[in-house]
Amino acid sequence: MSAPIQSTLAVPSIPHWIGGEAVGGASSRSGDVYNPSTGCITATVPYASAADIKACVAAAHAAFGKWAATPPLRRARILFRFRQLLESASDQIAEAISREHGKTLSDARGEIVRGLEVVEFACGIPDLLKGEYNENVGTGVDAFSLRQPLGVVAGITPFNFPAMVPLWMFPVALACGNTFILKPSERDPSASILLAQLLRESGLPEGVFNVLHGDREAVDGLLHHPDVAAISFVGSTPVARHVFHEGTQHGKRVQALGGAKNHMVVMPDADVDEVVDALLGAAYGSAGERCMAISIAVAVGDACADQLIERLAPKVKALRVGLPSDGQTEMGPLITSEHRARVCDYIEAGVGEGANLLVDGRIGYAGKPGGFFLGGSLFDRVQANMRIYREEIFGPVLGIVRVASLDEAIKLINSHMYANGTAIFTRSGNAARAFTSAIEVGMVGVNVPLPVPMAFHSFGGWRSSLFGDHHIYGREGVRFYTRLKAVTQRWPRELERRAEFAMPTMK
Repeated sequence: MSAPIQSTLAVPSIPHWIGGEAVGGASSRSGDVYNPSTGCITATVPYASAADIKACVAAAHAAFGKWAATPPLRRARILFRFRQLLESASDQIAEAISREHGKTLSDARGEIVRGLEVVEFACGIPDLLKGEYNENVGTGVDAFSLRQPLGVVAGITPFNFPAMVPLWMFPVALACGNTFILKPSERDPSASILLAQLLRESGLPEGVFNVLHGDREAVDGLLHHPDVAAISFVGSTPVARHVFHEGTQHGKRVQALGGAKNHMVVMPDADVDEVVDALLGAAYGSAGERCMAISIAVAVGDACADQLIERLAPKVKALRVGLPSDGQTEMGPLITSEHRARVCDYIEAGVGEGANLLVDGRIGYAGKPGGFFLGGSLFDRVQANMRIYREEIFGPVLGIVRVASLDEAIKLINSHMYANGTAIFTRSGNAARAFTSAIEVGMVGVNVPLPVPMAFHSFGGWRSSLFGDHHIYGREGVRFYTRLKAVTQRWPRELERRAEFAMPTMK
């Protein structure tokens, strides 16, 4: 693989955001931010030091008391203003995402829309913060419950959705009364600062939302800091496992969403043209760099597989790969040259293990200087013992597995270590019902290739795709970012005052 192009021009440094303002930070360490379409360095980003982490947590901690005491409706009004500003600035943020990530502008705009939906949900959270009340649970005794914020919470987010995933976290956390520290990916950090600026313009008090850039040192600093009450994470399974174990060992509440290997079952009665269009978008959209991407198509029957391949392979070959700014582009570059090399290694491994490579995405792209482009690849006759089946590739590679029955497809999917998302394409209600009932996966689609739940539901997988007890956003998000307090009270009359030494009971 060719090395990234080094720009000779001075590049800006993307700051931290601490206490309501841009801060350069105290660390001498930094990283380069690339434009994946050109291979050029476009910016640098500081990596937080221990002093930066301390200052950031201190700012969030100092702001917590007043923000938690702010009436929920007033917090919601700030988020509503933020929602309006975010919609107005969506093109600017999409351009920043496309420049640093490489996804097409339409895809970048789409992720902002999905993030906006969670902001809209968060504006209605005051209703979900209501507790329960029971009058007269005992003579003259009433009981009620409260949902109260945790304190300083942090979100650690991946490169593939630099706006959407943070928007899945902090609007819910802020609406519940917490203060928030975002540690975005160092690969594409600009969107996080644009969001911080919009929050300040919305009237959010200083220190309520903060951005801390960095690598593992920043992550571990947040995991170990005693004033951080909870951690939300989205990324790979090895890191999710580390975040969960380190965070919980340090007494924190943790939700850590990990990797995926999402299967689409194609039944013989499915509309093949509909399936092909769904697979093109679900497998190759955003260059396959989605945790909900379909990377395995499970064809039920050889005839179904043959028909699928006949119509799918030519369209994979014809995918328009190019600059994200070009309205005709269907797939942009991968995030880094290292990641492109990793995906190419998986393609080579698939060939070596005996899978049938029908479309080789390396042709015309691998080793090409400049941007980190790669075409779509398509494998047939993938087996469950192959690396390209077992492991998450996170690139534009789709494998077809052939099975004899729906039961065999279900058994195959339920045996995989990942259980994030899955889908079935069929015209049979009986097949769909049997699949949705028996499948052991967190998110299921029926004739929907990317079953990402709406904001008022919740997102999360099973098995090695999620560590922790709570899914992200929706009602599950409200539960994660709050804790329950139960109050039992009595206001006795003057004559009833006396000491009680026996165990209290409700008579």
